[in-house]
Amino acid sequence: MAVRVRVPFAALLILRLPMKRLTYLLFLSIMLVSCGESRGHFKIEGRFLHMNDGQLYVYSPDGVIDGMDTVTVQDGRFALEVPCRGEGTLMIVFPNFSQQPVFAESGGSVEIKADASHLREMEIKGTKANELMTDFRKSVANVSPPDEAKQAALFVGDHPESPVSVFITGKYFVESSKPDLKQAAKLIAIMQKEQKDNGALSRLKQQVDAMSKAAVGNSLPAFKATDVNGKTVTNADLNAPVAIVSVFATWSYETMEAQRAIADAIDKDGSKVKALSISIDADKKVCLRSMDSNNITWPVVCDGAMIDGKLLKQLGLTTLPCNVILKNGRIVETGLNSSTLRQRLMEMHL
Repeated sequence: MAVRVRVPFAALLILRLPMKRLTYLLFLSIMLVSCGESRGHFKIEGRFLHMNDGQLYVYSPDGVIDGMDTVTVQDGRFALEVPCRGEGTLMIVFPNFSQQPVFAESGGSVEIKADASHLREMEIKGTKANELMTDFRKSVANVSPPDEAKQAALFVGDHPESPVSVFITGKYFVESSKPDLKQAAKLIAIMQKEQKDNGALSRLKQQVDAMSKAAVGNSLPAFKATDVNGKTVTNADLNAPVAIVSVFATWSYETMEAQRAIADAIDKDGSKVKALSISIDADKKVCLRSMDSNNITWPVVCDGAMIDGKLLKQLGLTTLPCNVILKNGRIVETGLNSSTLRQRLMEMHL
């Protein structure tokens, strides 16, 4: 009995090609497949001095990856490959909790070289944006903070089309201990002409708008979030004679002291005081353990996004420590450290 085999028309064409041309087509096919595999991913390879073994955390404030990845450093080297369909920012968190950005793009790869004791001079090569950031790092490595901010503004003016400029504007004019919202708004307007579809830039503008609204004398911006126990918390929950919004991390003694000050005030007169704390810990379990050991009974939001948490940006909170006091829904003081917060609460007989 004869067996009929169906061969695709394209395959018949290949079978009839001379061997030399067939070899070329096979080579081309392999190259195309390889390119297809590299697209949709972003690769990082790193080498450190003065850091033989350890762990790094990697997260993305604009959705390149979900959650947070842990990267192991062995013999001073590490490697990471992540799915990446577009452009975005990855933040590398070092053991001392300092952070450095890496700008990801589909099909791209970079090499990082750094001295773990001088991370401000970290070099990243492989893509235009990362090399541009490296140049900026070097240019401000040895200048004073005021001059550093001036260099940042000049950089954004020279490179309004670059994602690096979005990051630099956020770092120097929005997330600093003394935000310059007017300068930030000016630089954002310049960048929007060149980066109309940049989601990170749109979110930065929203953050600046929120911070402008969260000035002393204003009401807290409207928000809705989910706390660590799965309960919904909104700005309406802070309607009280006195309310406190506090940002903390379990590894920061200063911010944990602020939580203890809040706990003492609530223990003294819980009917008069309400509070909301935002944890920038990467692990919610760590946050929950800290709540148990420090008598934190009020709502706490911990989304694992660290300083890039959604609620932080909605409320325009950008520094650590950061404590805000409200009276009858109006902001009366912001940016307080733990000792000043405790003093203010004592003055209110709390």
